[in-house]
Amino acid sequence: MDTRKEHWEKIYQHKSFNETSWYQELPDTSIEFFQIAQLPKSAKIIDIGGGESRLVDYLLAEGYQNITVVDISNVALEKKRLQLGAMAKQVRWINTDILSFQSPEQYDFWHDRATFHFLTQNDEVEKYIHILRQSVASDGVLVIGTFSENGPDTCSGLSVKRYSENSLTERFNRFFQKIRCITTEHTTPFHTIQNFTFCSFSKSVFI
Repeated sequence: MDTRKEHWEKIYQHKSFNETSWYQELPDTSIEFFQIAQLPKSAKIIDIGGGESRLVDYLLAEGYQNITVVDISNVALEKKRLQLGAMAKQVRWINTDILSFQSPEQYDFWHDRATFHFLTQNDEVEKYIHILRQSVASDGVLVIGTFSENGPDTCSGLSVKRYSENSLTERFNRFFQKIRCITTEHTTPFHTIQNFTFCSFSKSVFI
């Protein structure tokens, strides 16, 4: 088992979802970006690092029919499948490191809250962008959420790369056009505040 996967398996083996700093009862910011995109119910949607996130609950409740969740931790995915019960059969679950992800199709909406910022080396970032270019449809929407420059510099014992609106845009603007960026605060279960940068992008002009 590689070091990165081993790290996250241990986290999810020993902590309940509401004991993790990234826990959200309702992922309001992600949902807001999703609603702005105004996708049809048949849209192909992928959540990177989805783990036990409640975003998939929202998408299923809204009637979306083509949902994929990717996470490096098989434990996290198993917990989420158990929580969803019979509805889990409506979702495609992929257990892999995002840098090893081989897309079976192209997606209309790519969502990543707090996976990208763990890629601290330039070669990792370039690999991620290469995977994005292959995986996002020509008119698809990309939403990335990272710690902001005012956010933590570590998470769960790992270093992260913090981004401003400008630095996050610069990472993607060779191939994607910025739609909008915001900064937002996340209150952890431990009552600490984490500042995030969220940006959406498109492969084509977004109207």
